Amino acid sequence: MRIISGKFKGIKLHLPKNKMIRPLKDMVRESIFNFLTHSNKISFKLEKSNVLDLYSGTGSFGLECISRGSNTVSFVEKNIEANETLQKNIEKLKVTEVSKVFFDDTFSMIKKLSKDQTFNIDLIFCDPPFKDVNLNKLIELISVEGLLKKNGLIIIHRHKNTEEKISNYLKVIDERVYGLSKIVFAQPLLPLS
Repeated sequence: MRIISGKFKGIKLHLPKNKMIRPLKDMVRESIFNFLTHSNKISFKLEKSNVLDLYSGTGSFGLECISRGSNTVSFVEKNIEANETLQKNIEKLKVTEVSKVFFDDTFSMIKKLSKDQTFNIDLIFCDPPFKDVNLNKLIELISVEGLLKKNGLIIIHRHKNTEEKISNYLKVIDERVYGLSKIVFAQPLLPLS
């Protein structure tokens, strides 16, 4: 696993020994960033953006954002081994000054972050375990707490056969399947902040 583009292009990231932790594959990550950069379906600037990486794992998505010019990335991960790997990757790239790591449950962390007025998120990447069935509750919480800017973007990574109803809170812009992965690009239906 490596950084695909930007100032850290080609640098290999640490991987956890636990095979149950599934880092986002390079090909899927590259496709996501190609969509963000080149799609005419959205107008999104990664440079100077503030990113929230939920269920961060090794941090490959958020670190790719930093490499490509994001202002800050907040990582949320509660698995001990994944969190240790994430910390190693942040130290390897020397990006501690633009990284915030929260070792906590995603739901409780969102409630805490929403009370902090300095959090103004442009992009949320949400990559819960494929077996996790609480995605709808998570999307509702993000919407209710108003973490995402009104022109912000949320990217959701799920198993291709998962069918959640996220349309009550988000407008789906695009949906793509890569192997077993389904990537959903969406924006808030209503202004949230």
